[in-house]
Amino acid sequence: MIDLIASRLGYERRADGEPSWTALTPGVGYLAGMSARAAENLSTVLACTNAISTALASVPALVYRRNADGDRIEATSHPLNRIVRNGVSQRMSWVDFLEHWIASAVLTGNGLAVIERGRNGQLAGFRYVPWGMATVSELSSGRLAYDVSDGRGHTHRYLEGEVAHLRDRTDDGKIGRSRLSRAADTVTGVQAANSHANAFLANGAAPSGWIEVPGTMRPEQRTSLRDTFQSGHGGAGNAGKTLILDGGMKWQASQISPEDAELLETRKFGVVEICRVFGVPPPIVQDHSHATFTNSETAGRWFATFCLAPWARKIEAEFARSVFPSGGPYELELDLSGFLRGDPETRWNAHKIALDSGVLDPDEVRQIEGWNPRGDTAIAVSGDQEANLPLETEGGANG
Repeated sequence: MIDLIASRLGYERRADGEPSWTALTPGVGYLAGMSARAAENLSTVLACTNAISTALASVPALVYRRNADGDRIEATSHPLNRIVRNGVSQRMSWVDFLEHWIASAVLTGNGLAVIERGRNGQLAGFRYVPWGMATVSELSSGRLAYDVSDGRGHTHRYLEGEVAHLRDRTDDGKIGRSRLSRAADTVTGVQAANSHANAFLANGAAPSGWIEVPGTMRPEQRTSLRDTFQSGHGGAGNAGKTLILDGGMKWQASQISPEDAELLETRKFGVVEICRVFGVPPPIVQDHSHATFTNSETAGRWFATFCLAPWARKIEAEFARSVFPSGGPYELELDLSGFLRGDPETRWNAHKIALDSGVLDPDEVRQIEGWNPRGDTAIAVSGDQEANLPLETEGGANG
């Protein structure tokens, strides 16, 4: 009956057990084992998500127009440049939007945003849609339809081309599948170690032990003694209280320590496991157990090259597919070279090589640094004369 109704409404029947479509079902797929919200209780999951989303949201977003001969020119008048500067809406900046959108894709495998256009069809902004508020269907034409709830009982349908859908790797090319579901055993294993540690601390931050009693106790005496001892000395709030025993009783503490149980090592390894799932070097999420100044710098470059660059390319490709006119000359670029700004020596050495080889001129270097151009006449002025130039001629060299 369901298939018959679906066919009459213009939907195709989806294959049973198709992994990406199953991912939309609560408790399965990207919610398998642990929901995305619950997974963020793990500090490493939260740190990896924040590292990827905030890093990509903070880099310069540039719009280029490609000419017929293949040359690229920055399209400063494109509406997307205004959106990047002024925000995607009155309530959300470009940085906040990109951070939300990417974080959703990292955690659930799918980031969704409605593309808002003016009456003339010109790009006007974006509206971020939490993935849990969208229902996806495949039409008989093969296109995807997105039914988006506004949280007040109303639903609006959008088709492909009206939304920007950022996907993590999919199983069918349509719906992304989250890494939390692909590595469900890893994530739940780390959660189990954390739960064990929390229970350990809640029980007094010390291993339990036993009480030796001379003679034999009746069952009700055992129960009374256990309950009395637990209420007075169990839990972190009772740690350190003085224990008084009478009647020849003796307390014997267990010799099992957290180190003996390898609890601490298990939790440390859990950080590496989660980092491996998201492709983030451990030093990026503040795990410096094996870090030095040298390999931390290398980890930053590795992070930009092997983690951020693939996500940036996904974003650029999705904008080319959904936001810009099909086959049009415009393209978005997320400039990852901004990560060199934290390394002045490397940055200025790169500038020097570009100047010496003629790839850039001094004014272009100043523009990259965020300074105003000085012009050819200012370059010819000697150092002493330049120091006496009025401020308006200097153009505010420090920005």
